Amino acid sequence: MGPLLCLVSATCFGAMAVFGKFAYEAGVTPAALVLLRFALAALLLLALLRLRPGLRTGRPDPARGGAPARLPRRVVLTALGLGAFGYATQASLFFAALERTDASLVALVFYTYPALVTLAAALLGRERLTPPRAAALAVASCGTLLVLLGAGGVPVDVAGVTMAFGCAVTYTAYILVADGVVHRVPPVVLSALVMSGAAVALALRALVSGGIDLGFGPAGWFWIGCIAVVCTVVAMLTFFAGLRRVGPSGAAILSTLEPVVTAALAAVALGEVLTPLQAGGGLLVLASVAVLQLRPRRRAGSGPDAAPHGLPDRRAGVEVPALTAGS
Repeated sequence: MGPLLCLVSATCFGAMAVFGKFAYEAGVTPAALVLLRFALAALLLLALLRLRPGLRTGRPDPARGGAPARLPRRVVLTALGLGAFGYATQASLFFAALERTDASLVALVFYTYPALVTLAAALLGRERLTPPRAAALAVASCGTLLVLLGAGGVPVDVAGVTMAFGCAVTYTAYILVADGVVHRVPPVVLSALVMSGAAVALALRALVSGGIDLGFGPAGWFWIGCIAVVCTVVAMLTFFAGLRRVGPSGAAILSTLEPVVTAALAAVALGEVLTPLQAGGGLLVLASVAVLQLRPRRRAGSGPDAAPHGLPDRRAGVEVPALTAGS
């Protein structure tokens, strides 16, 4: 279930570029798109929590008759910071880089983050860089390289590339910090906090910069709604639910399916043709998913919640919400 959730998340995130193209054609500006994306997503998640109180349940508190335990202030502030400083900064750097250099080059530099996450997790002692995981990382990276470079050479702008790499570093830190929180907060609650933090940060930035342009028609709102629901709410919920099952490096490697989905959807919706080189890269990325499953057999008595590769189990005593419950 963990890999499947990560792949669903990557598919939803991969559709965002195509939806964004349609939104731009409808007159939506990048600043308005980013702010409204997070604001609508936060409102949807908060409404979902109000309608389905059971989604707030994390570790039950026996002293309160099984009611959801109150989240520590530090956890809440960390989740809000993930949105305000992590997601908002990552999105800002990504779109700033897009203004200076080609999108495929920005995406290529940004997708160095699986390697950064895997190496950082190993250096921090969170996960071991086992041969199957290292092989999956190598195969996925090669596949992503072929997908993004299959269309030919692109111009290089040093400032744009630096911003794109800063985007990758920011997202690496975001994944690693989220991994320390995701085991303590139900996915819907965590997603709502992250989206709220990002929306508030971007709203403050819009106020300082003079506001955003909302002079677009219904078509623009439709594509913003698609991005908010599919590419943000669904994508975030499935990512957090998958992250808590497969770990940070596994989630990062599986997320390399995203550029493959983007290329495929662009071919269908925008008339962009996949070259044989891109198709081959897509097959490599999919192959990395299979390689990632080549893990050592667990010893007798180890259940599905046992810590992978002999590391301490941070999920001990934490109930994992079922997928049908909105995770």
